[in-house]
Amino acid sequence: MSEKSKIYPHGKVEKIDENIFMVRGSIKMNPLMRITRNMAIVRQGDELSLINPIRVSREVELQIEALGSIKHIVRLGAFHGIDDPYYSEKYSASMWAQSGGSTYTVPKIDNEISAGCQLPFLNAEIIEFNGSMQSECVLLLKVGKGLLLTCDAIQNYGDYSYNNLLAKLLMPLIGFPRATIVGPIWLKFMTPENQSLEAEFRKLLNLEFDSLLAAHGTLLEAGAHAAVEKAIDKAFLNKKS
Repeated sequence: MSEKSKIYPHGKVEKIDENIFMVRGSIKMNPLMRITRNMAIVRQGDELSLINPIRVSREVELQIEALGSIKHIVRLGAFHGIDDPYYSEKYSASMWAQSGGSTYTVPKIDNEISAGCQLPFLNAEIIEFNGSMQSECVLLLKVGKGLLLTCDAIQNYGDYSYNNLLAKLLMPLIGFPRATIVGPIWLKFMTPENQSLEAEFRKLLNLEFDSLLAAHGTLLEAGAHAAVEKAIDKAFLNKKS
């Protein structure tokens, strides 16, 4: 099994909708800071797709297995892939990801995702950030009033749970307030020189969604569309489009 994949503090499976679940967890960014990570689980029939996968304890693995068979893993961002090999190896899960990511190159991509592509579950749509330095996309689940799943580009912090003490103290000082935000570090390093990704963010506002689950932070159950619009306005205030 993959040696690089470690288990960090996390919670249990939580239900979002009839066939949508999440597990909130964490990861060490460096020896001093531990920050949040979230995994979404989408069920189609008896097949499960893990979105932004994170390693969990055997107890929580059993909770996931009780929901169905882990058949697919879906990577929404190039910087989230450290735990993908674990699920690929243990469950022979197929890998769904955009092409072009260079941070994590294993497991190999079995199914390349892009705008308009077929996914392993129904009522869903991929929206890509075109022009970013590395690949990133969001996943719209068309259930209820709409649930937007994101990776690093859009994040939401209702609180700082699953961050360690140092991270809790530093987060508001380094651009991660208790709010919905455009990921400042992601935006800085993913924007090509003398260019802007504002239009790529603003096209998200054409989507219908009211809830948001990012790979970092907390679930925003309602009001997500307005919160994302506010975050985009703030991120690109006085910046060249």
